[in-house]
Amino acid sequence: MRRPTKPQAPEGARLFSDPHSTVPASGVHIAQIDGASRGNPGPAAYAVVIRDPAGELVLELAKRIGRETNNVAEYYALLAALDYATSQGIGALRIRSDSELLVRQMQGRYKVKSADLKPLYERASKLARQLVYLSIEHVPREQNRDADALANIALDSGNVSTERDALKKAPVRGSRSAVRRIRARFEKGVFTPLEPLELTEGSDLVVDVHIPPRE
Repeated sequence: MRRPTKPQAPEGARLFSDPHSTVPASGVHIAQIDGASRGNPGPAAYAVVIRDPAGELVLELAKRIGRETNNVAEYYALLAALDYATSQGIGALRIRSDSELLVRQMQGRYKVKSADLKPLYERASKLARQLVYLSIEHVPREQNRDADALANIALDSGNVSTERDALKKAPVRGSRSAVRRIRARFEKGVFTPLEPLELTEGSDLVVDVHIPPRE
């Protein structure tokens, strides 16, 4: 009796599952990705958070993509991370996602049966081949909070796009501290930070508020 054979990983996904891939001496960038859809399908958005090998924030990106499913939104996030890496000359990337379907498909462990996902998968595989080192891993949602929160901010308030140069602003005149940009939510007249702040009591803050256009 002939034994069934396991599906082979596609050419573009080899590095995802190859334990012998060499990590460049320059280190690996870490990308957290997430997709969100309210209604599945419904209003959807994706988010990408990338940090350099030293852990410094490089990119925060979140965009609405109209009416889509969670899985399509997840692939849009993957493509955005790969697009950024290839355009910025990043040779080594580790991607973390809480979508088991996306991760297993890119690892070649699940087949891509959806007609909506196939072209996205093929584009992701093509971009993957342009990197020297690439890995993708499935993580619990609680370990992917930054990207998850950012995707929901995009759904609630509009697109978000912040790169490293914008994050590192010049020091405020007369102060020894640099200005740091953070995400915050405004509800019932109160600004609530969405990430931890290390502030001393009585610190003076300068707040730049981005107000998205009304739809």
